[in-house]
Amino acid sequence: MISFNLKSFFTCVLVGVLTFATVGSASAQIRTLPDFTDLVEQVGPSVVNIRTMEKVNTTAAQGGFQDQDMLEFFRHFGLPMPNIPRQIPQPKRQQRQPEEQPRGVGSGFILSTDGVVMTNAHVVEGADEVIVTLTDKREFKAKIVGADKRSDIAVVKIEASGLPAVKIGDVNRLKVGEWVMAIGSPFGLDNTVTAGIVSAKQRDTGDYLPFIQTDVAINPGNSGGPLINMRGEVVGINSQIYSRSGGSMGISFAIPVDEAMRVSEQLRLNGRVSRGRIGVQIDQVSKEVAESSGLGKSYGALVRSVEEGTPADKAGVEAGDIIIKFDGKTVDKASDLPRMVGSTKPGTKSTLTIFRRGSTKDIKVTIAEMEADKSPVKVSDKSGSSKGSNAAQKWGLVVSDVPDAQKSKLKIKGGVQVDAATDAAAQAGLREGDVILAVANIGVVNVREFESALAKLSASKPLSVFFRRGDWAQYTVIRPQR
Repeated sequence: MISFNLKSFFTCVLVGVLTFATVGSASAQIRTLPDFTDLVEQVGPSVVNIRTMEKVNTTAAQGGFQDQDMLEFFRHFGLPMPNIPRQIPQPKRQQRQPEEQPRGVGSGFILSTDGVVMTNAHVVEGADEVIVTLTDKREFKAKIVGADKRSDIAVVKIEASGLPAVKIGDVNRLKVGEWVMAIGSPFGLDNTVTAGIVSAKQRDTGDYLPFIQTDVAINPGNSGGPLINMRGEVVGINSQIYSRSGGSMGISFAIPVDEAMRVSEQLRLNGRVSRGRIGVQIDQVSKEVAESSGLGKSYGALVRSVEEGTPADKAGVEAGDIIIKFDGKTVDKASDLPRMVGSTKPGTKSTLTIFRRGSTKDIKVTIAEMEADKSPVKVSDKSGSSKGSNAAQKWGLVVSDVPDAQKSKLKIKGGVQVDAATDAAAQAGLREGDVILAVANIGVVNVREFESALAKLSASKPLSVFFRRGDWAQYTVIRPQR
């Protein structure tokens, strides 16, 4: 005879239900975690490794220890060069013909089935030869179609067909907190997959384009590789990292793919990028400026100066104006204006909405073309140099008077040229070739005035510096080192 206990029966049923619910809940959590395996299979074949070569003059030893190959071993793997003791006699050397040596390693991805590849401009910069390796280990010598330093975008072409091209995503749909994946060649390790989330969008780092910030592990060699969303679409190009060690620290930046595609289209058509300019030097609108000018809200771009003969000058823009709209689009912050103007085709008639002395006004301006990037002019004449001056050295600066030819080229009346920037000045972003026009809002015409201005300021407080770098003027703050 089988006895039946109703209480025990319901207890068992309840335990079973709870157990099933717990397991089901855990399974649901597991299922919500991202699985990147399909994405890797889908996008992986479209990602390429890019090696660059450069021609260098080398020397060969005649007899004795052949140390050139050993030095190349250290150079290739990024190891510190060994110090050869002076007492060891060095072998007699003979000049060789220029030969190609590895220069760097980066990543890229296939834009079209006929072999168009996108990467970073800094990956291919200065290369004498570019070699693209596919995931099936096929290698191709690539031709550089064009490169744009301002956006750090480059396009190269290999002679191949039927290649797996990537799908381009919509950056506007990308959300902060969304899972993303990167594929590249960090430290030369091909097809390395890393993943993380979008940490921020429209991150302004002072560069020409706003960046996508992620916590995806990005290291040297990932540059130029794709940032991929969970739909298998490219949403960015991994370009920069924030690091104190040279390796990943959980902060990486990617160029939005929509901006990159606009640049790549111009590079493919013309081999260069044409950008607009109006000829104003601008600054952020601080809270104090917004309140004192009557603007109220802190937004727009404050015009510090207008270059003579430029579209802005001809249109009647004045120093002190606040540009609050460009072609009807609000200028939220100063860095927005160069991007808006830069993406406008030269020759276009555009409208600037400015705030001037309590009222707004629309001004018509014809966009001019921005000149190509130019390297800072190095001047051998160091007369008037501040080298040895305690005032300048406290801030990590060595400066000299700006030569007349440079003044004429930059269309400035004075300033001081940075000959060296170290310590606090280097950390603030100043570098050789910059021209400092003002410190602490005090205009400087020459080294004497520069030294006089610094002498009146406290070395324990941050120093505001207004300077020119090529065609662009900007502010930075040098902070005293503790």
